[in-house]
Amino acid sequence: MTFSVAGFCKKTGMVGVAISSSSICVASRCPWVRAGVGAASTQNITDPSLGNAMLDLIAKGSSPEKAVQMVANGRKFIDYRQLTLIDTKGRSASFTGSETLGTNSVVSGDGCIAAGNLLISTEVPQAIADSFSKHTHLHLAERLLLALKAGLDAGGEEGSVHSAGIKVAHEHPWPLVDLRVDWADEDPINLLIDLWRDYEGQMMDYNTRAIDPRSAPSYGVAGDL
Repeated sequence: MTFSVAGFCKKTGMVGVAISSSSICVASRCPWVRAGVGAASTQNITDPSLGNAMLDLIAKGSSPEKAVQMVANGRKFIDYRQLTLIDTKGRSASFTGSETLGTNSVVSGDGCIAAGNLLISTEVPQAIADSFSKHTHLHLAERLLLALKAGLDAGGEEGSVHSAGIKVAHEHPWPLVDLRVDWADEDPINLLIDLWRDYEGQMMDYNTRAIDPRSAPSYGVAGDL
């Protein structure tokens, strides 16, 4: 049903999540990012409230392991959830409930954590983590997307992937990157990679417009002065 990677960039302090699923609009409910805090994924049979719950605990000083434990402890229906979490020190933790679907696995790598359920094999998260570790020179968004693609190339999940998304946070309360392919009959991950590469060249212009519109470039549209 879902495979994902949450990652941290040691050079920039960015945190992010890339995720894909056979379900529609996976990025509307599963990835969570917060600048200066961390990134989380709430997947399998999703409870979206758990993402911010984990990040709130990290912001208050909890380690990822403690935050996951506190969120999972005694929570109703937690056996149906798969959670991953990484902070801005690169520390990660996870929870996989006993009712998680099909073949499932979690792998913690250097600055990342990869997880999935209903996978074609338990090797998929390892392929994701291996890819992430190979591309330290790239922007975090690119690293996450290439890692997600490596998971697909390693077999992905049992069914066809139909949606994908990525969120990356850096210095501001809003995400630096928040891109989605909510439904595609074929190849949403490569469509998302194409979307990222179209967006990358404009990304900082939109950031500047939020911080100081006076110094931002024009939109290049009719009527724009």
